[in-house]
Amino acid sequence: MGDDDLHTKDLEFIQDIISRLSDNSFKIKGWSITLIVAVLLFRTRDLHLLVAFIPLIGLWTLDAYYLKLERRYRSMYEDARTGNQDRDQFEMDSSGYRVESIPELMFSKSLALFHGTISILLLIYSAFVFILWLSPKLCGVLL
Repeated sequence: MGDDDLHTKDLEFIQDIISRLSDNSFKIKGWSITLIVAVLLFRTRDLHLLVAFIPLIGLWTLDAYYLKLERRYRSMYEDARTGNQDRDQFEMDSSGYRVESIPELMFSKSLALFHGTISILLLIYSAFVFILWLSPKLCGVLL
């Protein structure tokens, strides 16, 4: 195998990792919606609405973790593509690449738009249920 073939194979390995991480992030978003809807459907008390925030926050954090790893591997891919001499060929350890922290990534555009929208909708729904719970007269008017 020539140097060009090895270089291409190295880039393919990194790209495969990036693709898997991106696929995991997509699956997390699906699970987030599924679990939140399941919690809302099977709640027996109004206070169980708070339980819906547990999968939301947990999966939002996990999604940020996968985005962090994906960005590390994108940096690695860029180094491999440009032929950076500091990186050994076929070395897949991305810990040397520094990207934003998980809390910063949680509020990046890509994650905040998805998970933040769900949070806002869940807060609005919770507030509506709380208002109905506080005011039985209002409940009769709205229904």
